[in-house]
Amino acid sequence: MSKIGFIFPGQASQYVGMGSDLYANSDIARKLYDTAGGILGFDVKKVSFEGPEEELKQTRVTQPAIFVHSVIVSRLLSGKMNRPDCVAGHSLGEYSALVAANALDFEDALKIVKRRGELMQTAGERNPGTMAAIVGLSADKVAEICRRAEKEGVVQPANYNSPQQIAVSGSVAGVEMAMELAKEEGAKRVIPLVVSGAFHSPLMEEAQTGLKNELDSADFRDAELPVYTNVMAEPAVEKAAIKDLLYKQLTHPVRWTELILNMISAGVDTFYEVGPGAVLTGLLKRIDRSASCTAIGTFEQIDAIV
Repeated sequence: MSKIGFIFPGQASQYVGMGSDLYANSDIARKLYDTAGGILGFDVKKVSFEGPEEELKQTRVTQPAIFVHSVIVSRLLSGKMNRPDCVAGHSLGEYSALVAANALDFEDALKIVKRRGELMQTAGERNPGTMAAIVGLSADKVAEICRRAEKEGVVQPANYNSPQQIAVSGSVAGVEMAMELAKEEGAKRVIPLVVSGAFHSPLMEEAQTGLKNELDSADFRDAELPVYTNVMAEPAVEKAAIKDLLYKQLTHPVRWTELILNMISAGVDTFYEVGPGAVLTGLLKRIDRSASCTAIGTFEQIDAIV
């Protein structure tokens, strides 16, 4: 029997204008955007709908903006189709997935996401770092390159996005050395990423203390659906495990390729990318072309589902 998986995007999926059509056409969207503005202390709908892009790209703004958009799309989809069999989210998207699995309320999750964005932005300012995408080398080869580059500074694999696309993260010197080594080893492309910090690396350690306080104050429940987590690439349901994995996620790699393959092994053959953009849809095609994935992020796309 065919199984459905919802996957939720993370940073880099944002775009100016996202969510404005949802707000115009849906009471649910209006309620959640207005609630979010009160919790965040800034007008998330104005920045999402109108920009400027530079402000929307600030980590402390990007994360709640994508989260709110994704949860709204998920809620609107619930009125159009059966509940998914399991869920997952890429980095920040894990919080959207947990709301979809009813492990967290929208308000509690948004408070954590707000704090997470602020902490990650501050950690990036205090411990300057960067990231780069390496295309065309195996996971083992990229890990080896990072080990060799460590003599220049902190650097490690951060996002295993697809079998042939892996992002590395760390100090500027460490990442630059890894980029040079990747070119020497025959990488098809080496792309510096425009980010405000070394996400999913030890340079985010100082953000973990503040995040733990926020996680401890939230009301977690056991998930009603399996949530495939970034850190383990396996499903988690129990609330204590979920909380611990969210804490670890800040400094651990996102094992996205493995996670998707594990969902497929569990019987998922139909995926929906729930939120802005279609980044994860593109990655899924590179992981397993036989799996179907549809990006759903606009009111028109939701309305088209029969």
